[in-house]
Amino acid sequence: MTVAEQAQEMRKQVPSIPEENYLIEPAPRGTASVVALAAAVLKKRDPQAVMAMQTADHHIRNQDLFQYLLRTAFDVAAKGYLVTLGITPTFPSTGYGYIQQGEALSGNYNYPVYTVKRFKEKPDEATAHQLLHSGDHSWNSGMFVWRVNDILAEIEKQMPELFKAVNEISSAWDTPKQKDVIEQFWRDLKSQTIDYGIMEKAEKVAVLPAGGLGWSDVGSWDSLFEVLLPDMNGNVDTHGQHLALDTHNTLVYSADDQRLVVTIGMDDFVVVDAGDVLMICKTDQSQRVKDVVEHLRKHNQEKYL
Repeated sequence: MTVAEQAQEMRKQVPSIPEENYLIEPAPRGTASVVALAAAVLKKRDPQAVMAMQTADHHIRNQDLFQYLLRTAFDVAAKGYLVTLGITPTFPSTGYGYIQQGEALSGNYNYPVYTVKRFKEKPDEATAHQLLHSGDHSWNSGMFVWRVNDILAEIEKQMPELFKAVNEISSAWDTPKQKDVIEQFWRDLKSQTIDYGIMEKAEKVAVLPAGGLGWSDVGSWDSLFEVLLPDMNGNVDTHGQHLALDTHNTLVYSADDQRLVVTIGMDDFVVVDAGDVLMICKTDQSQRVKDVVEHLRKHNQEKYL
């Protein structure tokens, strides 16, 4: 499930995916809409289907453990639960939402599974420290597993307008009317995440708290330090050419492979040269890119986004 321009690139990278398995969004409308349409189309193909929602830009080092967790999650989902993979927190992050686990779920599962007490929004620093030390919270990874019937039932209950729209779209899927129908219903949908739209109020939810996955959602420039190999000075270079003099723990990205970026006496910086935009910030401020995006939109400078 993706937008057209990304699907084009995906076809190049993974030509083995059948064309009929691409679900193209006319416009981004949040993960709730993505899940609803994917579930409706899957149900049309297989009413007993179980689906996993995996975000494409996550990085996972321990793939064997990840596959093991998914198999367990599918077993739990077969019992009618909406299952989420939590990440055992390693520091008091204010950049992730949290999941509070409840009682251990009875069943002969190959991995510890718990009911979910509640989902919590991204906390402030003091609260993040409390959640870390409580021992019963996981980071919300945004990865889910469920039977299509179960998630569609929750969508019908909590987001009836979305449910009605995807029913209309899925009924026309794989027919000559498909393109016209999705254009008709999709653009009027309200943008909402699956977390806020469905999961926070769903009743039968389970979590597998996973440690040791080597997981990163690659949600900010500084997170590339977690997934790319730095040099002996802790610097990370992606694309372009970087001449580093007395520079440490600094990330340099250039959209132009032939462009030389020189840094002198810089520690703990992120330098992003996108061609028409140059961004320089301290590593611990890189998540404030969203503030820049808001500023550009507010001042009608979307051409730089």
